[in-house]
Amino acid sequence: MEYEDRREIATPEGVQLALPLAGIGTRFMSTMIDLALSLSVGVVVVLAAAGVGGPVAAAIASAAVFLLLYVGYHVVFEVAGGGRTLGRRAAGLRVVTDNGSPVGLRASLIRNVLRLVDGLPFFYLPALIAILVTKNNQRLGDLAAGTLVVRDSQAPRYEPPRAQVPPAQFASWDVAGLGDAEVAAVRTFLDRRHTLAPGPRAALAADLAGKLRSRVPGVRPGLHDEQFLEYLAAAKSGPQAPPVGGSAPPYG
Repeated sequence: MEYEDRREIATPEGVQLALPLAGIGTRFMSTMIDLALSLSVGVVVVLAAAGVGGPVAAAIASAAVFLLLYVGYHVVFEVAGGGRTLGRRAAGLRVVTDNGSPVGLRASLIRNVLRLVDGLPFFYLPALIAILVTKNNQRLGDLAAGTLVVRDSQAPRYEPPRAQVPPAQFASWDVAGLGDAEVAAVRTFLDRRHTLAPGPRAALAADLAGKLRSRVPGVRPGLHDEQFLEYLAAAKSGPQAPPVGGSAPPYG
């Protein structure tokens, strides 16, 4: 299931966004990397506890380290690291919600606590079966949390203008041929883009800009997709209006 599995999402902008789903091969590789890192840290901690407090301290440390590293490690990296543990980063994977937005604390806790059911304690057999039989390659934790593991599309780096671009840059564009529905789709994207993961955000911007760019005479070549959409919304609002949604920050 590694080849071309995709999840199609209908966005509020009226665009079908395709998320490339991770398959068993890359998920296995990322899991093995994360397990190796966790076990290495865990062995060091347990040996240190045994040296300081003896067998009882080692047993207590083993239980605590298992929960902290097996569950907590994933939660911390998924929430703070954009859905990527160290293993997923190496494998080019990312966890997102089933609407393409970044995973939050609640969803991450649910999917990772359920690792105790479909993961290492049962040799990942329940997870393997679930990934094979579900259409979106989801293990039990993903189904409960409403999350997906996707191949990490690298977003193009946003390069803000070196100086403030005057309204004349976009006020002269001929936007008369664009309808209200199209402009509304652009503004919806600009308002919610900061809630999207980098890959879906870049793909959605490219889709919208690709459909509209050729219909707006006067656009200079090489303008970044999001910047084009910002200026397009401003041009429809009037020459004195600032770009909708604020200036986009650089992608990381």
